Amino acid sequence: MKLPPPTTPPTPATNSIAHAVHHAVTPAAKWNPSCPDWEDRIRRRRSLMPTLPLIDKQAKRAVAIFDRLRLPDVEGQPFMRDACGQWFREIVAAVFGSWDPVTKQRWLREFFLLIPKKNAKTTGGAALMVVAMLMNHRPRAEFLFVAPTHEVSELAFNQAVGMIEADDVLRAKCYIQTHYKKITYRPTGAFLKVKSFDPKVVTGSKPAGVLLDELHVIAEAPEADRVIGQLRGGLVSQAEGFLVTITTQSERPPSGVFKNELNKARAVRDGKLDAPLLPILYEFPRDVNWRDPANWTMVTPNEGRSVSVARLLPDYEGAVAAGEGELRRWASQHLNVEIGLALQSDRWPGAIFWSDCVYPGLTLERVLGTCDALAVGIDAGGPEDWMGLCVLGREVGTRRWLAWHHAWVHRKALEKYKGEAQKWLDFEADGDLTIVEEIGPDVDELVALVTQVYDTGYLIRVGLDPAGSAKVLHEALILDGGLPEELFIGIGQGWRLVGIMKLVERRLASRTLVHSGCTLMDYCVGNARVEERGNASLITKAISRGKIDPLMALLDAAECLALARAPVDPDAMIAPV
Repeated sequence: MKLPPPTTPPTPATNSIAHAVHHAVTPAAKWNPSCPDWEDRIRRRRSLMPTLPLIDKQAKRAVAIFDRLRLPDVEGQPFMRDACGQWFREIVAAVFGSWDPVTKQRWLREFFLLIPKKNAKTTGGAALMVVAMLMNHRPRAEFLFVAPTHEVSELAFNQAVGMIEADDVLRAKCYIQTHYKKITYRPTGAFLKVKSFDPKVVTGSKPAGVLLDELHVIAEAPEADRVIGQLRGGLVSQAEGFLVTITTQSERPPSGVFKNELNKARAVRDGKLDAPLLPILYEFPRDVNWRDPANWTMVTPNEGRSVSVARLLPDYEGAVAAGEGELRRWASQHLNVEIGLALQSDRWPGAIFWSDCVYPGLTLERVLGTCDALAVGIDAGGPEDWMGLCVLGREVGTRRWLAWHHAWVHRKALEKYKGEAQKWLDFEADGDLTIVEEIGPDVDELVALVTQVYDTGYLIRVGLDPAGSAKVLHEALILDGGLPEELFIGIGQGWRLVGIMKLVERRLASRTLVHSGCTLMDYCVGNARVEERGNASLITKAISRGKIDPLMALLDAAECLALARAPVDPDAMIAPV
């Protein structure tokens, strides 16, 4: 690394350059923010902070300032050293101890903190930004607190103001402009300001530090990736610039920029990605039962201070009484449990078993290669709708049903469904949704896939909605695709699907229907709503929120496969043309 020229000629008595070389070259290989043994640490309630070669003087000074700030909205206004656990003090040390003021080098530029509610994360974040403002040496440096809502930003700003007003020295040195949501530190002119999450507002900012609160809510904004990109771009010009993201889990299945940032943080934590990012993620290992209160202290770092397991229990019991959907929502916020399916009170009954029926790594090739009977279901509509496909097979030996799904949609549909667009782009990145620029290639791909299934010799039938899909695809599948007309069967919709829907629900409950676990189908199953009509529960598209076409394709395919009573003799099948 090329060092900046010294301000004075080097002499034997001046060791600043030697010091700079030591800090600029030697520690680089040691700045490893991964924590591959995090599961063992969190089970034992140990620190999740990896061993880092922090700049000791910087880290200690930051923690000393943090400790002396007071919690403003609690009786007696205790010091932060008493109100906040050691876990957050370690984070403060890492943020400021990774900046070397001699070499002007910041070794860690980003910090991703996944912390459940009620662990004083917003208060701790406000205190961290006050420390940043006080330790800064850059004249008129800008520090930003970016939050998704007015309420959250108001809370953070008020906490920062309260901490300053609780200290006589800080109160004299700081100028507070409540109407501008701005705090200025008079000695340097540095200021801490709240800004709304809007690309028009953050464009042009060159902050020395940013705290991004509740990323899971921010990610729902249509231009979330643009705003975060603007913030990162502004930080580039500041050598000491840092970005701290503090968030809980999402109340819905993770998507968009939240999903991307969370996956990046996990990859760094697990040692799969090398990046100047420190991830501190309070989440359960996969095999831990999150419903057992005995395990909750694993993800409650501020236990005994701002929160306790005993105080969480009444809320938990209330969520249990309200149903599985509310329980999962509560667990996502208070225990950082990642939601795979958004279960609502009017959910499709099969949804509750869906997550338990994942066949990891299931591919179309495996379905075609291990099944003695195959069926295809297709659900298609107009150019702004999805076209959903399900290939369903009966596995040799186990007789389990294996389901593989894919879907297509026109890009212009993303403009109509702007609130869903980011999720759809995620599905495209996963390879489960194809976004086409024009109508035609999507149908060609579907025909090719159906032909691939047909060529195995084990295809029983292709089920379609006679009022929709059959009319849309008849020409492509039969006339252009050359598939025999007798292969296709119309599947009655609405109340006519009640019987097969019940069969699919029972197979999911008994785990004799399995699927790949793709997030596209989690989305569709979570979107499915039911309408009570007499003694029947019907999935009706009219009241479903979001797209469910691949799920309807599953029901169409299941109606066909249910007709296969015995292993299929390939010689008795309709021969390929």
